Amino acid sequence: MQSLVAAVLGHPAVAVLGEVAVRVLRITVFLSLGVFLAELAVAFGLVEKIAVVSRYLTSPANLPDEVGTAILTTTASTTAGYGMLADFRESGVLSDRATLVAVTINTFFGFAQHIITFYAPILVPILGLRVGVLYVATRGLVALAITLTGIAAGAVLLDPATVGRSGAGAGPTPDGGTADDPADVFDERPSTRRAAVRSAVDATAEKVRDILPRLAAIYAIVSLLVAYGDELLALAGSDGASLTAAADGFAGLLGLPGAAIPVIAAYALDTTSGATVIAPLIRNGTFTARTAVATMLVGGIISFAVSTFKRSIPFQYGIWGREFGSKVIVVNTGLKIVWIALALVVLL
Repeated sequence: MQSLVAAVLGHPAVAVLGEVAVRVLRITVFLSLGVFLAELAVAFGLVEKIAVVSRYLTSPANLPDEVGTAILTTTASTTAGYGMLADFRESGVLSDRATLVAVTINTFFGFAQHIITFYAPILVPILGLRVGVLYVATRGLVALAITLTGIAAGAVLLDPATVGRSGAGAGPTPDGGTADDPADVFDERPSTRRAAVRSAVDATAEKVRDILPRLAAIYAIVSLLVAYGDELLALAGSDGASLTAAADGFAGLLGLPGAAIPVIAAYALDTTSGATVIAPLIRNGTFTARTAVATMLVGGIISFAVSTFKRSIPFQYGIWGREFGSKVIVVNTGLKIVWIALALVVLL
């Protein structure tokens, strides 16, 4: 019996599922925090105070002031910010279209978080000051361009007469939302602080119960597929060479050095590994600052296929469900590819 238990626990799939459990637990914590903060912000009227700052983002995009809370929260935690937006969508404050606009505007603020946690302490020291700052600045401009695209889309696609605290009409909105009137969500506040906290806890628990099973199942399936990807490719009569071939064709089209191919392949699978591979090639003159940044951007484009499958699909499907999660993924990925491609044109 003990040997059977040891064999089961020692199986690679168990280790993969253990990593999934840790990852799902971490996401659940931050998601719960986001929903809880959203409920408290509404209950205590904090959204009005935050709106003084965030109105510069939400007003041009025809979004309700309250959404600025979620957008600014993304700077501290992307998951918490998404949790707030999911809560606003579920309560009817945001339609599906308005939610897509808000998610797009979130982009730069999510990037700002990574400057502190990854780019400044890890990537810039590996690449060197000049190339590192140029790369981070380029990615920052891409993120800012996506955010501005979201604001412009909201200005064109959203009707200020039907979006926000003064939302018009009874019944669910045609493209998402359940509240009879978005204003009702903010007007019916608990009468005491204890009631407000209890209401926030109940709403958070309900949201987690709804999302957690779906999130855990999708993460488990995707992680197992990734872990046994080589075996599955072998069964299909293929191998990982297709990724390198795609990078080869793309690099040749852009006129990048031949040494860009292994860099792109490494960067497509792991950002830190790609930076580590290219760093000595920058120092010995194989890459200029511009071609180095362009090479990493190409790797970033190719990596979207990998990162979408490994992270975006489980995360977005877990929060939004399959149908709306697919829309979020398409919008996010499409805008990133478009703006990175434009950045490549400028660099090369």
